[in-house]
Amino acid sequence: MATYPYRCASCGPFDVTRPIGHALSEVPCETCGKKARRVFTAPMLTRTPAPLTRALHAQEASAHEPRVVSEVPPARRGPAPAPDPRHARLPRP
Repeated sequence: MATYPYRCASCGPFDVTRPIGHALSEVPCETCGKKARRVFTAPMLTRTPAPLTRALHAQEASAHEPRVVSEVPPARRGPAPAPDPRHARLPRP
């Protein structure tokens, strides 16, 4: 269900809840019964989290301006040895 805003010429604004895509261009006013026209507004969008915004901007920039690296990245290191020697005897996956 979506909420659609309407404005009556004599009574002012009011909202009507209908299924998405079933909004009419005019509906009767809830107070006086005259025809009220639909008011078009910006959609109610939520803000994206900052890390997601940065990732999206980086992805967009790399599509036509790839980052150039000057050296090969270092190899990933394996897990650090356990400080307890008994852990070395445990089975490995």
